[in-house]
Amino acid sequence: MTVAERQLLKTKIIEKITETKRKIGLLEETSKPISPENSIGRVSRMDAINNKGVSDAALRNAKRQLNSLELASTKVDEPTFGNCANCKKMIQSARLMFMPQSALCVRCAR
Repeated sequence: MTVAERQLLKTKIIEKITETKRKIGLLEETSKPISPENSIGRVSRMDAINNKGVSDAALRNAKRQLNSLELASTKVDEPTFGNCANCKKMIQSARLMFMPQSALCVRCAR
């Protein structure tokens, strides 16, 4: 990986971290508990509980992604960064630009 590619990847990681933190903030708002005092009706309450469950799952995924991105940001300067953890070959640059936290190449991820 060239110095320019590594710098571009660092920028992409920082952008993704910022985007993910914003997303987590929004998801935390929609994941708040549904108060039983609200008189929204039985069906509406069931919908609200279902939507909360979906938001909770999305929030967990976003937090997991943030942890992976932060780890990637600490390792991006290491010479082995961008190598597949399984086969040790270089991960395709397009995959790293799309998912900078990727530890596996496309073939090994399958």
